[in-house]
Amino acid sequence: MTYLEALILAVIEGITEFLPISSTGHMVIASTFMGISENALTKNFEIVIQLGAILSVVVLYWRKFLTSFRFYLKLSFAFLPAAVAGFFLEDYIDHLLANVWVVIASVFFGGIFLVFVDRWFKHAEGTEELEISWFQGFKIGCFQCIAMIPGVSRAAATIIGGMVVGLNRRTSAEFSFFLAVPTMLGASTKKLMDSYKTIQHHDIAILLFGSIVAFAVAMLAIKGFIGFLKQHGFKWFGYYRIVVGVVIAIITFFMHA
Repeated sequence: MTYLEALILAVIEGITEFLPISSTGHMVIASTFMGISENALTKNFEIVIQLGAILSVVVLYWRKFLTSFRFYLKLSFAFLPAAVAGFFLEDYIDHLLANVWVVIASVFFGGIFLVFVDRWFKHAEGTEELEISWFQGFKIGCFQCIAMIPGVSRAAATIIGGMVVGLNRRTSAEFSFFLAVPTMLGASTKKLMDSYKTIQHHDIAILLFGSIVAFAVAMLAIKGFIGFLKQHGFKWFGYYRIVVGVVIAIITFFMHA
């Protein structure tokens, strides 16, 4: 992996991780078209830059993470469904990740859903910060399990899950950011523990470079996303996913024809 490839992937991770457009889908598609081979370095790189993106949430919302121990208990309760599902479905999820057509289908049909979602949740247009109950958090955590299908988007699943349980866009989006911390930290830590022995000394520089880029870009993406979501809702993300799904499907078809 070159530094240019690392830069591109880290920017993609930073932009897409907290937006409802699927970071996994974009990473798989970008790696495929850049011809980046699957090896120990690329696997570790994808894990490390996720950790960089996670840190952006903690930095931006540091006050929230210092409020009370109750906040962490709620996050843990909401994280529980994904932890259980991930434990039992890890091999199946890895199998789906290897199929680019699963990613394409998820991106495309998820886009169609986002185009109409604002019409279904008119109550979500409020901007005041709402208190999230334990049961609401748990149900959002159940929605997060849907995102284990590559291309669905963890952010989309959890934000929409928040609106389903009665939250507005802002509160749903912010809780999605908070829930990403234990979810991504848990998944990334497990994968890193399984593969840390494959990290070479000469790979550390590129891993550090990628995590710093992902952190900086994610900070900007989160700030911009909240404002955009309040004003425009989800439809433009839906249109984007539909276009990306169609374009990538056509390119993939001719590449394998």
